[in-house]
Amino acid sequence: MTINIERRSGETSVSLALHPLPGKIEIDTPSGFLGHMLELMAHNAGWSISLKASGDTDVDFHHLVEDAGIVLGTALLEWYPSSPRNRYGWCAMPMDGSLVMVAVDLSGRGVSVFRGDFLSSSCGSFDMELVPEFFRAFAREARITIHIRIIESDNSHHTSEAIFKGFGKAMAQAMAPGEVSPSTKGIWP
Repeated sequence: MTINIERRSGETSVSLALHPLPGKIEIDTPSGFLGHMLELMAHNAGWSISLKASGDTDVDFHHLVEDAGIVLGTALLEWYPSSPRNRYGWCAMPMDGSLVMVAVDLSGRGVSVFRGDFLSSSCGSFDMELVPEFFRAFAREARITIHIRIIESDNSHHTSEAIFKGFGKAMAQAMAPGEVSPSTKGIWP
């Protein structure tokens, strides 16, 4: 099952094809850093993905990052309620001297909690404040709960890599088919 989503606004244009099995990863975005992080996330989640994004990057990368999160979250919302899933996933991800904890819940409620600081305010031309912005948009649109905690940070690039890799691993765990209903309420999500 491949999910295709397009989002076009006066600020950005994002098109996505997401398939929930490992395979080809193609990311085309004017932000090399964002592309690198999304590739790490998709690889660790076990997703095939084709994402093409452009936008008003002459302003900054804010709209591009937020809209990438919106499109990915929208696609995930179409996919995860289709059958029982484990629902929960977590990962403690080391990356050299950085350590990050990521936990997710396919809860039906869009919440993103981000704690910790990057050592620098940017990696190249990418503002590190956009990392939590991406996950806020993703959580809101996918209606999932995401907790991210930076425990140790040796540099901002390694810390961001640990976040996106850890999120991918946590999502792979949460999205795996479940044997029992993910909720005692009798409905899900």
